[in-house]
Amino acid sequence: MNTILAAQAAGGGGSSMIIMLVLMFAIMYFFMIRPQQKKQKEIRNFQNALAVGSKVVTGGGVHGEVKKVDHAEGIVEIEVAKGVVIKVEKSYVFAAAPEQK
Repeated sequence: MNTILAAQAAGGGGSSMIIMLVLMFAIMYFFMIRPQQKKQKEIRNFQNALAVGSKVVTGGGVHGEVKKVDHAEGIVEIEVAKGVVIKVEKSYVFAAAPEQK
C-alpha cells in the first residue's frame, strides 16, 4: 500500500525532473563545453596566424622557432637547436613559447 502511495506522489514530480535535467545540461554547457570550445577556437586562430620567427611550443613540449609555414600542407618547420630543423603538423603547435629571462 505504501508503494502505491509513493508511486502516485512521484508521478506528479515528472515535470520537475525534466526541469532539473534541463538545468543540469545548461550548467554543464556553460561551465564545461563552452569554455572548451572557446579554448579550441583560440588555438585554431593561433595556428592559422603562425609566422616565420615565432617562438612556439608543440604538443609534445618541444620548444623552437618557426622557420617555414606551409598552410596548404599543414606543415610547420621548427628550429629546435642551431641547425636542427624538424617538421611537425601545424595542428600540433599549441602555444607561443614563454619569454626566456
